[in-house]
Amino acid sequence: MVMDIKSHTHHISQQYNLELDEIKTKLSEMGGLAQRQVNDAIQSLIDADSETAERVVRDDDDVNDMEVDIDEDCIRILARRQPAASDLRLVIAVTKAITDLERVGDEASKIARQALALSGEGSSAPRGYVEVRHIGGHVSRMLSDALDAFARLDIELALRVVQTDRTVDMEYNSAMREMITFMIEDPRSITRALNIMWSLRALERIGDHARNLAQYVVYLVKGEDVRHETYDEIQEQIQDDKAD
Repeated sequence: MVMDIKSHTHHISQQYNLELDEIKTKLSEMGGLAQRQVNDAIQSLIDADSETAERVVRDDDDVNDMEVDIDEDCIRILARRQPAASDLRLVIAVTKAITDLERVGDEASKIARQALALSGEGSSAPRGYVEVRHIGGHVSRMLSDALDAFARLDIELALRVVQTDRTVDMEYNSAMREMITFMIEDPRSITRALNIMWSLRALERIGDHARNLAQYVVYLVKGEDVRHETYDEIQEQIQDDKAD
């Protein structure tokens, strides 16, 4: 029997493309679950909703399972297909992105646990809820935009995420100073205020992970690792590439 080499090669190429599409699809699904965790965690804290908070904590197991599943897919692609150039960058970026998304899930679980602790202490709302809602809105949009930028390879959107992270950092530092002042003025509030501060810290970290996802977009499109560069440095580098 004579093998049709051209047909066989086409089949392998088609299957390879399907495998690459599958890890992108799974990454999007994992990102959607992490996004829901973040939104639910923020709402459970503000509303003192223990049922939603408990669901966020349970969902973290699903996020962890998805990370392992996608990581195994990426390892198989690397071993069997030996990708190069943009395909290799995609597989590497996905393996890094799922790590950040898993950590987003961890941070969302931390917020949910603070929500459970606060709901068990009574209904009086401590200071800091306005800051939680405001910063939470920022990081939720950052995560959504970062995932969209990754899916569409949209550098401009990715850069906006990186820029927003600077705003989140400034607002986080301001909120922490306010919470410290509040605890000094009313020592009875220290325990509840600490719950809010830990939640704010978790939100700030979620913003960092969203920024990382956005930076992977630059790596995917340009092949440049910009993880340790500032927004201005990344923007300047992209402009230089356009000029060239």
